[in-house]
Amino acid sequence: MTQPIEDYALIGDLMTSGLVGCDGSIDWLCLPRFDSSACFTALLGDKENGHWRIAPAGAAEGERCTRRSYVDGTLVLESYWETPDGGAFKVIDFMPQRDSAPDVMRIVEGISGEVTVLSVLRLRFDYGHVVPWVRRSGDDRVAVAGPDSAWFRSQPPVRTWGEANSTRSEFTVTAGERVAFVLTWHPSHEPRPELVDPYAALEQTVSDWSEWSAQCTYEGPYREAVTRSLITLKALTYAPTGGIAAAATTSLPEELGGVRNWDYRYCWLRDSTLTLGSLLATGFQDEARAWRRWLLRAIAGDPADLQIMYGIAGERRIPEAELPWLRGYASSAPVRVGNAAVDQLQLDVYGEVLDSLYLARCAGIPMEKHAWRIQLALLDFLGDNWRRPDEGLWEVRGPRRHFVHSKVMAWVAADRAVRTLEADPTLPGDAERWRTMREEVHREVCEKGFDAERNTFTQYYGSSELDAATLLIPRVGFLPPDDPRVIGTVDAVRLELGRSGLVRRYSTEGPSVDGLPGDEGAFLACSFWLADALHLTGREKEARELFERLLSVRNDLGLLAEEYDAVAGRQLGNFPQAFSHIGLVNTALTLSAEVPGHPAAD
Repeated sequence: MTQPIEDYALIGDLMTSGLVGCDGSIDWLCLPRFDSSACFTALLGDKENGHWRIAPAGAAEGERCTRRSYVDGTLVLESYWETPDGGAFKVIDFMPQRDSAPDVMRIVEGISGEVTVLSVLRLRFDYGHVVPWVRRSGDDRVAVAGPDSAWFRSQPPVRTWGEANSTRSEFTVTAGERVAFVLTWHPSHEPRPELVDPYAALEQTVSDWSEWSAQCTYEGPYREAVTRSLITLKALTYAPTGGIAAAATTSLPEELGGVRNWDYRYCWLRDSTLTLGSLLATGFQDEARAWRRWLLRAIAGDPADLQIMYGIAGERRIPEAELPWLRGYASSAPVRVGNAAVDQLQLDVYGEVLDSLYLARCAGIPMEKHAWRIQLALLDFLGDNWRRPDEGLWEVRGPRRHFVHSKVMAWVAADRAVRTLEADPTLPGDAERWRTMREEVHREVCEKGFDAERNTFTQYYGSSELDAATLLIPRVGFLPPDDPRVIGTVDAVRLELGRSGLVRRYSTEGPSVDGLPGDEGAFLACSFWLADALHLTGREKEARELFERLLSVRNDLGLLAEEYDAVAGRQLGNFPQAFSHIGLVNTALTLSAEVPGHPAAD
């Protein structure tokens, strides 16, 4: 049985994460990092590919808990179960911020009556491919296969036995009684890590998250949604480097049963501006600085070698491969790890990088001495290459084209360079060169990327297709919001790419620009962009209605995937998706008048 994507909850320790279903099963967990191979991979296969379920003994496969929620301001999940005979208990799932080894902790706490509870653990390393050798060590179990090892223990000890390549524990709890399970991963060649007290770890984890989320300075009408989205962004942050993974998963499909399945457990440069804006506007200066430092490390080197994405520690090599032993979520194959789009030419990222660094300066974050030299190198490369066709921000796997958004972001790069030099004439740089480039790009986009008959910007030069990315034109300051061309573009995108009130990235009907078969859902980040554009063009009521429609798409825990199928009422794509949550935060800020908009667009 395949649970809907929105049935999952996120837990994590700021280095990796797992997904817990409504049925009490952890079906996805990568150890020790976000982009490591998974030891629970039922999400992309079946239970034999690894999972860990805690539920009432006798609960049917797929039977759901009664209700669930996060402890306020935290990433600590509580799932409540009520049994027909009146008994009740809850399972508390969390991952404490680690000292060394990653721990997954699950505490079962009795609420009323007496309930028999069953834990079934199936460890499968290497994305569900390798069954480990399991042995007993005192009251614990240790599983080993190749480089991976995991220890499994309970406190207090309960009866545990092996059966059908699984480890089972059955026990009873009454009101107030607690049983904690701890699963700890470490490299198999190293000694066992020190034991951690799960009850003390729970208190510390609640305290850590509560203290962090209390820093949020947003006090508008959407505080609950904004705080949950910020917690989700924090949970996708790789603490040692400050990099933010685009999502916790790989290969969750953009169309059920389709082939549009990609690995998003990496850091995209494109997210940098929007992420920085969200963090800075809500009081998280430390995270913004860490993200900027990651960005500067990632882009250091030859500007011609700039990639659109990197590993969470800044790795450059992210080779794409398929895992044929996994059937895929809802039989959506192939399952992919790595991402071949890393080798694409996407010129817009130069603009996004320069825009994010400009935004950081405007927010008062001091600029490192070497940062401007890096930016000048990027500008020199872009100045010589902006006229080239590329694959565009949507990473199409069709031929290169002159995408309008890529050109607009080249304009942004030149514009931010000019503004920086005007603000600080002591900096080195040829401001006149960038003014000339800015004018040339602007003129070309308006001549070649605009359909005068339909009064809209198009997806690429000479195209009749539209692109939701053109909704960003007023946000970045390319044209003012009251320009008729902006208003026409917003209306055209809304009409032609709209789907049940939300927005697709581009049309997939007929011969698609991305070179792939099939369809996809409405893209949630683009739908937030539409709400922003409606607000900027003076349609406040419509913007707010759309935003609140988007809030209703969240699952019961406030989480969003990449896309949404409005007909089926299902979330689609990798989950939870940073881009979607960034869009939510920024739109909430815009509608609440918390921020005036991008400083370059004022």
